[in-house]
Amino acid sequence: MSMAGNLRKVTSLGGVGGLRKVARLARRRPRVDLSHPARSPLGSSVVNCVTYRDGARTDARGDLVDAVEWVRKKGEGFVWLGLHEPTDQEFAGIAELFDLHPLAVEDAVEAHQRPKLERYGETLFAVFKTVCYVEHEELTATSEVVNTGEIMVFVGKDFVITVRHGRHGSLGPLREELESDPGQLAKGPSAVLHAIADHVVDDYLTVTDSVQEDIDQVETDVFAETGARADPGRIYQLKRELLELKRAVVPLSRPLEDLATRPIRAVDPEIQAYFRDVSDHLLRAKEQIASFDELLNSILQAHLAQVTVAQNEDMRKITAWAAIVAVPTMVCGVYGMNFDHMPELHWRYGYGMVIGVISVACLALYRGFRRSGWL
Repeated sequence: MSMAGNLRKVTSLGGVGGLRKVARLARRRPRVDLSHPARSPLGSSVVNCVTYRDGARTDARGDLVDAVEWVRKKGEGFVWLGLHEPTDQEFAGIAELFDLHPLAVEDAVEAHQRPKLERYGETLFAVFKTVCYVEHEELTATSEVVNTGEIMVFVGKDFVITVRHGRHGSLGPLREELESDPGQLAKGPSAVLHAIADHVVDDYLTVTDSVQEDIDQVETDVFAETGARADPGRIYQLKRELLELKRAVVPLSRPLEDLATRPIRAVDPEIQAYFRDVSDHLLRAKEQIASFDELLNSILQAHLAQVTVAQNEDMRKITAWAAIVAVPTMVCGVYGMNFDHMPELHWRYGYGMVIGVISVACLALYRGFRRSGWL
């Protein structure tokens, strides 16, 4: 039976009753796991819906509502519902079923939120910014380096709802990894929350390592012999992309600190130690980003200094040649005044002498400028 395919008709049926009716209509359909990006979404925002008990999948009987009622009646296990960019109408029935706060629902649907952690009664709502590195053959002034998305997580006593925005950050591999460790998954919904946080922060470290390669390449180009001619647009582009990464990483510090240190009803005390490890990894990513920012500032200043030095060298060359050209200009200007009483004009050797004086003076100036490094 497919609970994932059933939920996509909530728009037309609406509410919890609609969820039941949709599930009953589609019981003959085979189950489709849409957690991997290569699989078709079948026109639905539902990626997957699985019930877990004692850290293992269970064969859910009935629809999503029946599964939730069964979990709550037994007092053990939980339901993990995964969504991808749901609409208001698609999320309405789910919000009613799990009694989600309207403000959290609005944030989950609209996206474009800062990383944060909020508590609404017994439900925990967390927002994570996902990042991925965009491969490119050559860094240019318009290259996209970092692409961002979002994962919203609702955590209750017996359920986890993940809402993903963006084309990357699939939780399918994470789900499979968790299922391979039943002992950790048996700790409940907070184990899923930790796994998602750890997955997101690990991606931060992966992206920072890739960005460092771009920064190293730019640094090499700037300090090469032709560094003064390097494109400063690449440096600015890296700083813009680094700012996008910083907006994803830095605000997550406070939520992870709360998850690691403050008692929260929805978080198993045994899981808090794991959040401290995630917080340490996040600190490493923050330090790398801060060092990258300082390094890019230094590279940009070095590039501007090289440009200034190159301009000064060009000006010195222009000035030296102007001084050399000034000698024949001055002499020719004097003899071009056409006065009648200029004795040199009627001297047999006057022309040769003037040409010789000009040549000697220009040669002396040229050698002097060459020795001083102006030419």
